[in-house]
Amino acid sequence: MATAQLEKERQLQREVTRLVGSAVPGVDVLALELTGKDRFCVYVDHAQGVDHSLCEHVTSALRAYLDEYAVEVSSPGFERPLRTRDHFERVVGRAVRIKTETGRARGVVLSAGERILQVENGAGPVDISYDEIVRANLIDEGTNG
Repeated sequence: MATAQLEKERQLQREVTRLVGSAVPGVDVLALELTGKDRFCVYVDHAQGVDHSLCEHVTSALRAYLDEYAVEVSSPGFERPLRTRDHFERVVGRAVRIKTETGRARGVVLSAGERILQVENGAGPVDISYDEIVRANLIDEGTNG
């Protein structure tokens, strides 16, 4: 992913996280992904789960973006997006897929430190800085697909 696009995505995520946080209490914006030049998907979670009504409330909170973007709001699903230390702390011991600015990694999360995530990829532990992560997802081990 081009650096300019990655920066745009991160900026949008910061803005959307602030906006949704104040407009729809209790909603955690897990990730925002640009899915096209003029569209993005926001992955949200909530302690009581994510349903159609919650997605509508989040979409309403993002009305200002609808002139410029097609906005999709989604639950995290089985392959939930991971971006922050908190996200990785919750999945220690589980398999993840990570895309960084310089490559890809796949393996089991060993630890989620202050600035660095450690993943066992079969060839030994690999350290990955959170700042380098472009995309990361939990690997759904519960389906045969």
